[in-house]
Amino acid sequence: MSAGATDASTSAPWRAVAGGLEVRLRVTPRGGRDALEGVETLADGRQILRVRVRAAPVDGAANDAVRRVVAGALGRPASAVTLAAGAAARVKTVRIAGEPAALAARLAGLTETA
Repeated sequence: MSAGATDASTSAPWRAVAGGLEVRLRVTPRGGRDALEGVETLADGRQILRVRVRAAPVDGAANDAVRRVVAGALGRPASAVTLAAGAAARVKTVRIAGEPAALAARLAGLTETA
């Protein structure tokens, strides 16, 4: 087992922050549908949540679609999801306002079946 294998920061693509949850995403714009597609491990060992959206990455449309998909999956309003990093990148970080443990449990349940 590698030294990082037991590191909690790599065990899930999300972590609790003050007032919510921070989630690392890998976004596929123009993906044909809007959906969460499960957890994936990047080459550097980081865990990310894959998200596919129909919107093209033009004028922030894909980022808005990502916010709506994540919010909808968690039963939160789109205004509860903010882009924290990666506006022009495929790998992004979003913050979701709410109770961190409940949000993490909901994401864990969603990604088990994705």
